[in-house]
Amino acid sequence: MVNLTPHADGTLLAVRAQPGARKNAVGGEHGGALKVAVTAPPEDGRANTAIVELLREWLGLKRSEVELATGLTNRNKQVLIRGRSPEEVTALLAARLG
Repeated sequence: MVNLTPHADGTLLAVRAQPGARKNAVGGEHGGALKVAVTAPPEDGRANTAIVELLREWLGLKRSEVELATGLTNRNKQVLIRGRSPEEVTALLAARLG
């Protein structure tokens, strides 16, 4: 189960980043976090930008609804899903992960 935390502006989604991967992909749950692999290197915030963009597209959300909240220089990150309750985010994840 992916760790979701209620937030004043929406829901925090736990993410385990894998920068410098061979392809961009969301790999399912890993230790309570959503595993996200991106081809971008972990330099100048490029991997962080790629992770936010990949999650936004993967979940079918608007650009303004997804932002990195914590973990700028760490593999373990929290992504803020704006305007969505933990239940709504759970439903989005369940639909995508099967």
